[in-house]
Amino acid sequence: MNIDIRKHIRNNFKDADIKDIEDSIEASIKSQDEVILPGLGVLFEIVWNNCTDQTKDGILSTLINNI
Repeated sequence: MNIDIRKHIRNNFKDADIKDIEDSIEASIKSQDEVILPGLGVLFEIVWNNCTDQTKDGILSTLINNI
């Protein structure tokens, strides 16, 4: 089966509001289900591709300080 996960995730959230996305992220993290990780990766990719360099530096600092 060949799934375009980026397209699937974008379609799932196209009519979502901020609370819907936040709830989905929180539920995904709480579930600790590794099957969900690719979807979170797509959301991270969207964030990363639309951040300023300063915001990216903050994300990287958060990651390095917490890994």
